[in-house]
Amino acid sequence: MAAKPVPLVTADTRAFWDACAEGVLTYQRCAACGHVQFPPRPFCTECRAAGPVTERSAGLGAIHSFTIVHRAPTPAFKADTPYALALVDFDEGFRLMVNLRGCPPEDARIGLRVRVLFEPLAGGGALPQVRPLVE
Repeated sequence: MAAKPVPLVTADTRAFWDACAEGVLTYQRCAACGHVQFPPRPFCTECRAAGPVTERSAGLGAIHSFTIVHRAPTPAFKADTPYALALVDFDEGFRLMVNLRGCPPEDARIGLRVRVLFEPLAGGGALPQVRPLVE
């Protein structure tokens, strides 16, 4: 079976992926205007100020939208189908696309509260995913 692709780590995203490897989800906030953004960049996408600050997320959010994948994009994902791919609005104000774990795909719904979890990557590191929040 083919290996799943791993994230491309760049100078701008290295701190994010290093934090994920430690089980921490991060995002950026502009020190000048307060704008929250993801993915990491060397400047604020709102006011263009340099050097947004990296902050730690509590890892809680809600599904904004989702799709259920029935046809694998590559052979490496065939065993995972069907699975739910979700856009999650995290409570701090950023959005991230992740897989929904620990929940049958047919139970996915807009507004479902979720918590981040991290799946180990082959060769090291971790990939953020979410699971339903059980309170």
